[in-house]
Amino acid sequence: MHAVKSVESVCRIGIDVGGTKIEGIALDASGREVRRVRIAAPRGDYRHTLDAIASVVADLEAGATVRASVGIGIPGAVSPATGRVKNANSTWLIGEALAEDLEVTLRRPVRLANDANCFTLSEATDGAAAGAEVVFGVILGTGCGGGVAVRQRVLAGPNALTGEWGHNPMPWPRVDEWPGRPCYCGRTGCIETFLSGPGLAHDYAAHGGDRVDAVEIVRRLDRGEDPLADASLQRYEERLARALTALIHVLDPDVIVLGGGVSNIARLYRTVPPLLRLFGGDAPRTRLVKALHGDSSGVRGAAWLWEGPGRPESGGAL
Repeated sequence: MHAVKSVESVCRIGIDVGGTKIEGIALDASGREVRRVRIAAPRGDYRHTLDAIASVVADLEAGATVRASVGIGIPGAVSPATGRVKNANSTWLIGEALAEDLEVTLRRPVRLANDANCFTLSEATDGAAAGAEVVFGVILGTGCGGGVAVRQRVLAGPNALTGEWGHNPMPWPRVDEWPGRPCYCGRTGCIETFLSGPGLAHDYAAHGGDRVDAVEIVRRLDRGEDPLADASLQRYEERLARALTALIHVLDPDVIVLGGGVSNIARLYRTVPPLLRLFGGDAPRTRLVKALHGDSSGVRGAAWLWEGPGRPESGGAL
């Protein structure tokens, strides 16, 4: 936790509601971090989650005379049809009117967005894709999340599904990739089953490796002593290139930003771009970059959901 340099400088607050932790950040008008708080998430308890978020907000603006704006990133989405949370990994949020309940609890308006959208907004605002017109943010972690920002505004869509690339099928599947493994969404062969951290671990085990997680596979790769790890990552890189090629054909973004644990594999940014096979044969002009703010991007992006001083463009969602 960082000490507040000036309580009056707290302009906006961002909250990242995760499955194991709730993190909050306070930014001043220039977008500089002035305070950060992290607490354990009360798993399985909706009412205590509301109280925990309120305690983080109170801590972040303790002593301030003006209330800050509050934006919140969640591991799911708010249904445009019902106003209630859907598709959340934190299952105790599903079906709840989270935005409405938080507005009552915090006594102010709040803005909610999917955590991948918050990640994308952060990197498009003052991160690795700052200044780019169209940005696609990819989270390669436990799952495969995604988000789209256009001129530093999140593109949400009428179904609150923009950027959910992980639940599209792997493009141009190989014989041994079809129909693919079952996904929790009820379909098979989803991009997420190949490109998530667990997807990488499954591929490694399926080709003769032992059952270890993606972190250990990368560790073995870095030590240069495991040809199975190198072969598995080569398959991963080719699959990532196929998935990004299909994405570029639809969206044609200026920048694709990678986040999540798998994004820390440094060689991806060197090996994947030459594997992109775009329609027409042109070399890709879309830049593939690593997130500048790392694990902090989601919580920073939640803070940027609101318009206000220091915002390069009016914030929020399109």
